Amino acid sequence: MTEPEVNEDYRDAVLPGARWEKRQFVRCDFTEADLRGLVTAGCTFDECDFTRADLGESRHRASAFRSCRFNRTVLGDTEWTGCSLLGTSFVGCRMRPITLRDCDLSLASLGGAVLKKCDLSGLRFAEANLTDADLTDADLRGADLTAARLRGTKLLGADLRGARLDADGLRHAEFTGAHVDLDTAVAYAAAHGLVVH
Repeated sequence: MTEPEVNEDYRDAVLPGARWEKRQFVRCDFTEADLRGLVTAGCTFDECDFTRADLGESRHRASAFRSCRFNRTVLGDTEWTGCSLLGTSFVGCRMRPITLRDCDLSLASLGGAVLKKCDLSGLRFAEANLTDADLTDADLRGADLTAARLRGTKLLGADLRGARLDADGLRHAEFTGAHVDLDTAVAYAAAHGLVVH
């Protein structure tokens, strides 16, 4: 790893197609930066601000974006593989299409995010804020949604087989047409006050 860059100002930087490997950024400001096509590998970003930045078509492998802020950021056609997005907030971002594989979004804030038909299988959303998010027809097989905030979350037609959800989430999300396994169906019934014999 290189020495960390701390409090660096990348606002309005024009760096399309940049390739960063094993770089560390702490509290750096990427506001309105042109980072289209950026490739990161083994990088860490802690408490960085990507407000209104363009990260379209970027690729990220084994990188960590911890407690970062993505506010109205362009994230369309991005790929994230083996990344940590722990505690990061996404507000008003254009996120589709997006590819997320083996990523940790625990404690992330995705309130109101539109992730219709996205493959989110096996991802970790423990304690994430998914309030009012639209996950219609999303693939959430094997995803960990333990203690996630799901009030008003649209899971219409979503595939939730093997996903881990708790009673609070089962009470507050919209599940019409969702595909679930028997364990989730029984937990859903119990969360809604039914007694299963």
